[in-house]
Amino acid sequence: MLDLTQSTSADRALGHHAMERLAELDAFTDEPGMLTRLYLSPAHRRAVDCLLGWWRALGIEAKLDAAGNVIARYEGETPGAPALIIGSHIDTVRNAGRYDGNLGVVAALTAVEQLARRGERLPFAIEVVAFGDEEGVRFPTTLSGSRALAGTFNPATLDERDRDGVSRRDALTAFGCDPDGIGAVARKRDQVLGFLEVHIEQGPVLESEGLPVGIVTAINGATRLAVQMRGTAGHAGTVPMGLRHDALTCAATAIVAIEELARSQPGLVATVGRIEARPGAVNVIPGEALFTVDIRSSDDAQRTRAVAEIGARLGALAQARAIALEITTTHEAAACACHPDIVSQIEAAVARQGLRPLRLASGAGHDTMAVAALCPVGMLFVRCDGGISHNPAERITVEDADAAVRVLLDAIRRFRPVPGR
Repeated sequence: MLDLTQSTSADRALGHHAMERLAELDAFTDEPGMLTRLYLSPAHRRAVDCLLGWWRALGIEAKLDAAGNVIARYEGETPGAPALIIGSHIDTVRNAGRYDGNLGVVAALTAVEQLARRGERLPFAIEVVAFGDEEGVRFPTTLSGSRALAGTFNPATLDERDRDGVSRRDALTAFGCDPDGIGAVARKRDQVLGFLEVHIEQGPVLESEGLPVGIVTAINGATRLAVQMRGTAGHAGTVPMGLRHDALTCAATAIVAIEELARSQPGLVATVGRIEARPGAVNVIPGEALFTVDIRSSDDAQRTRAVAEIGARLGALAQARAIALEITTTHEAAACACHPDIVSQIEAAVARQGLRPLRLASGAGHDTMAVAALCPVGMLFVRCDGGISHNPAERITVEDADAAVRVLLDAIRRFRPVPGR
């Protein structure tokens, strides 16, 4: 088999081009000195404008939709034909790496650019989507862009507010979007043939196998909880330990209990990624504590049981300390299987590039999960250094970027609609 990591510099032109674009997107950040690009933020706006400029330079129609997604359409042999949708997201976590999400958007753009420069039209259209809200950092509910595309967007989430009290509705309006037009973003099933997403693995499997890319078979289901514990604030020096109702201490005990539960069940992972104590003064007993819980498993029944058990354990801990407890589910996504036919097509494209195909599951959630409600889906993973992600140390090589774009381009050219859908 051909080892793409040994190809010459000239052979890696697509990878170089993708990496240059990724570096350009890296400059659009809300926090100087690090990459933070939150949904509907000024940095997101600049990234949108950059993408629109790239597409228009290629002579390809592109627009910002009502949900804050960038949509570009490359027509097929017959204008108005059903589309194969390709894409990923351009929002980031705080202090992020440059490849999570962005690689999938740039890889799709680079592949379609090759078709456009050759005037190559396919029996179907291609739409490339840059979703704006995959990470769920700014607002409690995530995947709003891909849910809008799939027709499963919940209008109630328009009233959600960020840390500054800004509602999603107002943020969309300020961004130049029409919140009341989100329903029209939804595609009809007969308009879409399938969805493909290129994404870094965010794990160590491909690196351990010495492979640049892998074929995703399924995505773990996930539940996110927002937990609020309310006790009584008091003076740090005057309230005896035995008379305190310290919300933060209760939260700390709860977090340890959550970790112990996840460690006891193979295949289950649980993470408390954010915590806040109020009023947040050095000499005040915290009267309120808020934290998030992220629970994931490829087994939906296991995840459901874990969520119930976490609720029971936290309830017992709060009752023992006379702390008021409120748990809100902010995100719920069932485990998602990639369509076997799409998996086979991506696998064949990998093999045609001279690479050993490897199938693997995704522990992280992706826009693909939401789009699966609309059409058959598939994903291509790309090796990342040390499996590190959501971190400035996130790295891929130009050789692996090149392999990903070439596999994607091959899969697009030979794409076959799934029979009988």
